[in-house]
Amino acid sequence: MSLEYLPYSVVRARYQAYLLLERGLSDNSREAYMRDADRLEEWLRSEGRDLETLSQDDLTEFVASIYDLGISARSIARIISGVKSLCRFLKLEGVVKENPSLLLDAPRMGEHLPEVLTVEEIDAMIAAIPPGVTATRNRAIIETMYGCGLRVSELCNLAFSRIDTTHKLAIIQGKGDKERLVPISDAAIEAIRDYMDDRSVLPVKPGEEDIVFLNVRGRRLTRQMIFIFLRDLAAQAGIEKTISPHTLRHSFATHLLEGGANLRAIQQMLGHESIATTEVYLHLDNTRLREEILMHHPRSRR
Repeated sequence: MSLEYLPYSVVRARYQAYLLLERGLSDNSREAYMRDADRLEEWLRSEGRDLETLSQDDLTEFVASIYDLGISARSIARIISGVKSLCRFLKLEGVVKENPSLLLDAPRMGEHLPEVLTVEEIDAMIAAIPPGVTATRNRAIIETMYGCGLRVSELCNLAFSRIDTTHKLAIIQGKGDKERLVPISDAAIEAIRDYMDDRSVLPVKPGEEDIVFLNVRGRRLTRQMIFIFLRDLAAQAGIEKTISPHTLRHSFATHLLEGGANLRAIQQMLGHESIATTEVYLHLDNTRLREEILMHHPRSRR
């Protein structure tokens, strides 16, 4: 029997029964799997999506959002296991036509997350942007996300009225409608100005006049559009790393730390409520330092 159009509460109850009666899981295992299901459903709801249209790209973005929390690879692997179990159930019950988690990989134990691009790789992505009506916009997107460390939702809702080009600052509305002041780089300002000529000929839809980044039909971009655009662009640039909008945000923070920026300042620019979330970048910096020592110190080389 198909569960299409049923509320999540019904899907959840049937999944819980499936874990008990068909899989015979212990109480602790069932609780963990249900937390994973609830975490995914909550994320989908926050993104304006649902289980019936769940796709592989949705799952990749969801996992990227977990990476952004800086939790361990082991914890991420466990959450992915729970998501895979839910997806098998959704396919079994006819909620989705195909299992979207078949190609979803768990991180290797000991893998240092999240992924970070080098400056050269970011430049390569910009150089790989094909000519066309969206070329200046796409360059401005990369420069703004990397130059300001924005979440993808923050970029989608970025407004002209919140950018002060004179003082090179932008007011960003983050999670929980909390606002923060973020410096905007000269490269991002220049890229946005270059984009203005192409944007001026778009058929801007009512209510979108103040939104910076629009699609060719004059509507603001979606998170999914930016995710796909960045993934495809990285492939065109020959970058084999797993790329998402979060990657540019992580690269922004890591490069700041490597350049000597204060961790508290990075926390404020990223809009992290807790400094503990920002401290993942200390781990990344120490990891890179260790790799440099192992590669270059005479007592470490074989």
